[in-house]
Amino acid sequence: MTTATTVKTEYEAIIGLETHCQLSTNTKIFSNSSTAFGSDPNTNIDPVCMGLPGVLPVLNEKVLEYAVKAGLALNCQIAKYSKFDRKQYFYPDLPKNYQISQYDLPIAEHGWLEIELVDAEGNPIRKRIGITRLHMEEDAGKLVHAGSDRLSGSSYSLVDYNRAGIPLVEIVSEPDLRSGVEAAEYAEELRRIVRYLGVSDGNMEQGSLRCDVNISVRPVGRKEFGTKVEIKNMNSFSAIQRAIDYEIERQIAAIEAGDRIIQETRLWQEGAQCTSSMRVKEGSSDYRYFPEPDLAPIEVSNAQLEQWRSELPELPAQKRHHYESELGLSPYDARVLTEDRSIAEYFETAIASGANAKAAANWITQDIAAHLNKQKLTISQIGLTPTNLADIITRIETGKISNAQAKQKLPDLLSGISPEKAFAGLELITDPSVLEPIIDEVIAANPKELEKYRNGNTNLKGFFVGQVLKKTDKRADPKLTNELVEKKLNA
Repeated sequence: MTTATTVKTEYEAIIGLETHCQLSTNTKIFSNSSTAFGSDPNTNIDPVCMGLPGVLPVLNEKVLEYAVKAGLALNCQIAKYSKFDRKQYFYPDLPKNYQISQYDLPIAEHGWLEIELVDAEGNPIRKRIGITRLHMEEDAGKLVHAGSDRLSGSSYSLVDYNRAGIPLVEIVSEPDLRSGVEAAEYAEELRRIVRYLGVSDGNMEQGSLRCDVNISVRPVGRKEFGTKVEIKNMNSFSAIQRAIDYEIERQIAAIEAGDRIIQETRLWQEGAQCTSSMRVKEGSSDYRYFPEPDLAPIEVSNAQLEQWRSELPELPAQKRHHYESELGLSPYDARVLTEDRSIAEYFETAIASGANAKAAANWITQDIAAHLNKQKLTISQIGLTPTNLADIITRIETGKISNAQAKQKLPDLLSGISPEKAFAGLELITDPSVLEPIIDEVIAANPKELEKYRNGNTNLKGFFVGQVLKKTDKRADPKLTNELVEKKLNA
């Protein structure tokens, strides 16, 4: 959860995001070539994605399913009737010189998602961001610029068509965002949702999730939008926030200097931490859209729609609300636990197995999370099952073992050793008749410390408690030991 920020009080930023999300299908949107990332250049290609004469596209049914599920998760209205269109433009990595996309009849429209922020006082803020539309389309290829040139930086370019035909959904937000922080949080929540659904891995480093920002500024109180500028080339959520914050300042400075803002596409330069002009922005008329003649319109039946709706999991925002309101967790714990679906499911299995929710949250977000980060593992790769975590927590709460013993044995437990084996012979000593002779022995062996304690150095109680724990291999119940030691020292 991030802190909300604002721009200069006399200006207001108007921000919308266009997010391209690669769908996790095994094959491309209109052909059976692989979508595997990292293959040798131009090995995952075929006549369809290369746009060779005489070939016809066929829609991958899994693409439609994933697009509809994403639309449902974003609270969109799913179109009973939609179609594909040709978007005309020339670029070396677009073999057909047109892209198959959706224009006036997209698969989903009029949705929303909720973002969570905190204000300057630390109070939670929830805000709905509208979703204008979600539509399906194919990706283009990739240009690789190589060689060296004093002026342009590269002397030649190579093209890799492996990405051509990769299935995408483009998700367009309403201009409801007002700061870089809000935009970054929106993009993060969107990634959480598609990952929970399993429709995309949301990997920004590999280009599976790419965000373009549309941003303008206007004086506060004015209804008309300012001139819109698009920013591309952001490969992290922090880059989205920094690019927007920079562009807001740039546009405000230009307005105050009397300069004209032009509608253009700008690139975010990570090294220089600034935006630079790329090209004048095209309008929809420049693309000469018309219905794709080689693909039939799409009709989603009510039965199919309800089937896909029934397969949706509980989503991150729903889980956060549930964890806070019903389980009593803090917003921080709820957010960490719901960041990844596998972690949320691990947590829920642990509490279903009898673990106290707060105790399970502490173990998962602290000790287990530290291990995962250090070893670069996912929670599904550790040997400690959620059922065994519940067993450990129950042993601590019933006094069979101490929290310190559990932490000491955690490496063994994470490797897959059962609690029964890990804690064999380590049950806490909770019988006063067993502990009292040991305490008497410790006190008798340390007369100088006893004298100092009785002369006012009461901090030495910890010394005696520590000696008892040492003699019992930390099996003495800490709480009971403290009580008995204090009683005997004060006798």
